[in-house]
Amino acid sequence: MNDGTVVLPWLVIRQDDNGNRYRVGRYATKAEAEKIADSLDEHGNQQLYWVERLIQNGSAR
Repeated sequence: MNDGTVVLPWLVIRQDDNGNRYRVGRYATKAEAEKIADSLDEHGNQQLYWVERLIQNGSAR
C-alpha cells in the first residue's frame, strides 16, 4: 500500500472478570498481536486476551 496509510488489521482484546471487553491495541501482523496477547496473558491475572482480525467494514471477527 503506497498511499501513506498504515493498515493495522489485528486487534488484541481483553475481557475482564465482569465480561467487559476492551481493545488493548492494533497491530500490523497476527504474529505481533499474538506475541502481545501471550505476554499479557502470562501475568497470571483472571483477564482473558485474544487476537481478532478486522474485516473490511471495520468490525472484528
